[in-house]
Amino acid sequence: MAKQENNKKNLQLYWGLLRNYKLLIVALLLVILLVQVSYVAERFLFKVIIDKGTAFAEQTITKEILIASLILVGILFGAMVLVRAIMKWFHIHFINILDAKVIFDLKQKFFSHVLHLSYNFHTTHRTGSLISRLVRGGSAVERINGVFVFNAVPLIFQLIAVSLSIVFFDWGAALVVFITVVLFIAYSYYIQIKQHPARIAFNDAEDFEKANISDIFTNIESIKYFGKENIIKSKYHALSSKTKETMLEKWKYYRQLDAVQTLILGLGVFFLIYFPLINFLNNQMTIGTLVFIYTVYGTLTGPLYGFVHGMREYFIAMTDFESLFQYGRIENEVKDEKDAKPLKIKNGKIEFKKVTFKYHERKLFDNFSLVIEKNSKVALVGHSGSGKTTFVKLLYRMYDLHEGRILIDGINIAKVTQESLRNELSIVPQECILFDDTIYNNIAFSNPDATYEQVMQAMKFAQLDSIVQTFPQKEKTIVGERGIKLSGGEKQRVSIARAILADKKILVLDEATSSLDSKTEHGIQSDLKKLMENRTSIIIAHRLSTIMHANKIVVFDSGRIVQMGTHEELIKQKGTYKQLWNLQKGGYIE
Repeated sequence: MAKQENNKKNLQLYWGLLRNYKLLIVALLLVILLVQVSYVAERFLFKVIIDKGTAFAEQTITKEILIASLILVGILFGAMVLVRAIMKWFHIHFINILDAKVIFDLKQKFFSHVLHLSYNFHTTHRTGSLISRLVRGGSAVERINGVFVFNAVPLIFQLIAVSLSIVFFDWGAALVVFITVVLFIAYSYYIQIKQHPARIAFNDAEDFEKANISDIFTNIESIKYFGKENIIKSKYHALSSKTKETMLEKWKYYRQLDAVQTLILGLGVFFLIYFPLINFLNNQMTIGTLVFIYTVYGTLTGPLYGFVHGMREYFIAMTDFESLFQYGRIENEVKDEKDAKPLKIKNGKIEFKKVTFKYHERKLFDNFSLVIEKNSKVALVGHSGSGKTTFVKLLYRMYDLHEGRILIDGINIAKVTQESLRNELSIVPQECILFDDTIYNNIAFSNPDATYEQVMQAMKFAQLDSIVQTFPQKEKTIVGERGIKLSGGEKQRVSIARAILADKKILVLDEATSSLDSKTEHGIQSDLKKLMENRTSIIIAHRLSTIMHANKIVVFDSGRIVQMGTHEELIKQKGTYKQLWNLQKGGYIE
């Protein structure tokens, strides 16, 4: 029942996309109708030729009448071919436009939906699988449009035209056609239903394989550094073997499908010829009518196979839709309130008031409070897992609180739009992940409206301009996927330039130099010092020597503040900070 309900919802969503193009669909249906009627009319012209030829052979009509009839048939046939050719041109033209528009709408709809889903969704769903489903969902639109336009609708129109024409001459033959078509379609549908679980299993295996391929090539450096190519090849062999097995399981149903379809059509031909032939022998039907009945039945064979192929494509499309539409049924865990307004930060004062937050039943903050004054430099210190990164995630409202409030300039961040909140914050992360684009565009990402001079000024501030001048393409240099063509220091300078260009009152430095060598770190630290001027700055650092000059150092332990003060104050006190300082000796907190 759940599967049928999902298919119903998926179809409703699909029809919702089509509903925007009603006139285009009506034009398409009219074109298809004219094409299908022309095929039946063509067979009728052939009947006329046979009957007139038979009458001439029996000398019941003159040669002049036969020639006149043939000329008329020729003219009608030529006109019919011309109209059909024009209609087929419009057929493809209309379906191309419909496909392109609906695929575009579908991709935009789900890309936008997935993009706005919560941070938790993106940390629990593999990127490779997400890409696979989005691309396959777009292909499913083209597939299901093709099912209706090239398979289902042509068969329906053809069946109506054929049935009406045969009924006019022989009810028995029309009944045979009807029974044959019903048996053919019913059996084909039965096989498709039986095959459906195998098709889902194949899709799941293929998604899992693609997700792992994405993961493998994302970590190609680790594979190369550790020389694990053979292990990875063995892992991929197992993955692709599973995909192969599910593929074969899906394909096995086609054997019995083709065999029984051939049998049904063969029996249909036998009985279709048998009954009209009896009438012909009893002088109740002309040879032309007999040939007409057989030939119009023949015109159904192609559409019938096409319909079954379309039925197969329909189930594939529904399976592909289901894989993508599952994302559409996921609601955002972090939602804007209906009356949420955009946030504009003027001062940059931050307050955590009695904040309680749990992640998967693990309580990370319990009645936590902290005030960060405007333009102050506050460092967050603590062992891994003490709550520093979670603090930033909550400030960015990646998760909703269970209790308490977070205020910026006295405004509850839960009452403003998420996008405006994050747009008013700036961050220099530990690892700067860049787009596979130019250095210029990666910096301008934080402020798309910035002028060329502003971008170059930000680059100069981050001491990136002299480095960029050594590149062949200067600031138009493509950095590669995730910025792989740049060194760690160069990527961090891009990140600093990006933060400068954003020009926000609140700045987060999330271990911005911990992965750099001492020389590079020393150069970047001076950039960061300038960057923090006249801003509220939150500094997360493992290297305590980098936060000695902070206005306030907050020491975390299991989501609690255990110490707070300046470096000079804390170093004189017994407690966690002094222990960490003595252990570290200017190095890292372990």
